[in-house]
Amino acid sequence: MNASNLLSPTAQATLLLTSYFSKSSNESAKPLSNAEWGRFALWLKEKSITPADLLVGDPQSLLQGWHDTRISAERIIELLKRGHSLALAMEKWQRAGLWVVTRSDAEYPKRLKQRLKTDCPPVLFGCGNKDLLNSGGLAVIGSRNASDPDLAFTDQIGSKAASENIAIISGGARGVDETVMIGAMRQGGMVVGVIADRLLRAATSSKWRQGLMDGHVVLISPFYPEAGFNVGNAMARNKYIYCLADSSLVIHSGKKGGTLSGAQENLKKSWVPLWIKQTTDKDAANADLVAKGGNWLEADIQAFTITDLMNSKEEPVNQVSEPKGNLFSTYAQPELFTETEFEPALTPESKEGVNAVKINRTAIELQAENEADSTDAVEIDNMPLEPIDFYKLFISELQRLAEDPITIDELIESTQLHKSQLTEWLKRAIDDEVVKKLNRPVRYQVKNS
Repeated sequence: MNASNLLSPTAQATLLLTSYFSKSSNESAKPLSNAEWGRFALWLKEKSITPADLLVGDPQSLLQGWHDTRISAERIIELLKRGHSLALAMEKWQRAGLWVVTRSDAEYPKRLKQRLKTDCPPVLFGCGNKDLLNSGGLAVIGSRNASDPDLAFTDQIGSKAASENIAIISGGARGVDETVMIGAMRQGGMVVGVIADRLLRAATSSKWRQGLMDGHVVLISPFYPEAGFNVGNAMARNKYIYCLADSSLVIHSGKKGGTLSGAQENLKKSWVPLWIKQTTDKDAANADLVAKGGNWLEADIQAFTITDLMNSKEEPVNQVSEPKGNLFSTYAQPELFTETEFEPALTPESKEGVNAVKINRTAIELQAENEADSTDAVEIDNMPLEPIDFYKLFISELQRLAEDPITIDELIESTQLHKSQLTEWLKRAIDDEVVKKLNRPVRYQVKNS
């Protein structure tokens, strides 16, 4: 079966460039990461080239002028040659009931686009009712080894959400995730599961079968549908759970691990309100999350409705919040993608903004560009302007981002800096005793003043 019978040309090209079709060790070229695809897709738009053009034209000639230290033209061409592997994989996945949604498709979750922008996954694999992807709802997160009382409370949350016609969004793992999803399913409620591993197996599992058949459940994953458990993938999917929702509830968080890091990231990015279940467990980080900006939830489950959690005073329901600005967002923060990813979307001003951030430019140089059109050129010319110190701007932003330990990948995501530039400034910050480097795993944290 030819993959072209199942997918649009744009979807085919996106899959070829960003997805695995077998175990990563068997792939000759590494697919583009979210950030890499974001850079490449933007360049294609600026050149008025669609991904589909790469399949019908000569990619070598189309890629003239493409320069990126991490993404060579040879790598792109090698990825595009995997059409046979794509066709075989799609045939297998379709037999199991899986479908594919790319960022250019109308069904793609709008909340992911708006909140994560170029960091949202270019491809989502899934099974079940696609309409649920844009339903919003309550994200419920917690430990795999939650106590029996916590699990009983979690089950009631799922049932309560179903009775109020509010979708539950969770990760499908054992413990809190599975309990809240099944609790909602039992009452015929809507469920969105963001699966970190083995989506292909989950799609055929008896656990989710009835909900999938009834159209009340959708399971999705941004990862290779046959991938085994991977800590990195499990941690990465947390952001998607929060960003698909309108509000969130942490049942139980340990002092470290995915629940804690995901909740902290949500607080930093201000995606959705964060509610925290009260607990007497001294080993839980629930109180720490409240201290950082979370809200305590009433201990009596009869004392609130799920609708109450959705209508937080801190952030109105159904209002998709914009993430906090990245480093240099004052100078450039273009809206890169619209509903149809490769329709013209950049205004002249935003195109100009894409190239606005150049580290070696000073305020004086920026001023000089505007003098030709300024009626006050003489006055401006006499203004004593100092060059912009981007390192100081970085340190100012680092004080906020690294209040808690943060990895270099998280810093790259938050600042949109190139890794080499970020590494250089981090070394300088360590020498300046502004930040300390932690090991196992490597993270960075600002020093207390």
